[in-house]
Amino acid sequence: MNPWFGVAIMATVTHLMRAVPLLAIRRRITNQWMLSFLHHLPYAVLSAVAFPAVLTDAPSSTTGLVALGVALVLGWRGHDLSRVVLGAALAIGVAEALQLLV
Repeated sequence: MNPWFGVAIMATVTHLMRAVPLLAIRRRITNQWMLSFLHHLPYAVLSAVAFPAVLTDAPSSTTGLVALGVALVLGWRGHDLSRVVLGAALAIGVAEALQLLV
């Protein structure tokens, strides 16, 4: 199978998933539950994707847990996403450096 055919199929599916709700819903959404759901959906998807990656892609499980803890604290305190990611990356670097010293 041609790889470009797969790319075209994925692009079409992605486009349809974004275009159909836009065309189907003509009026403004006023339901508070739906607005709250749509507001929190990107955070839920991001954490579902990022959580396993933090624990499995870190050099060791200890540094992954340290990075997860730092990210949770920074996120809980209201920092933006770039600071949370940077803090977690720095936590991995510091934790790895401390493990090398021990």
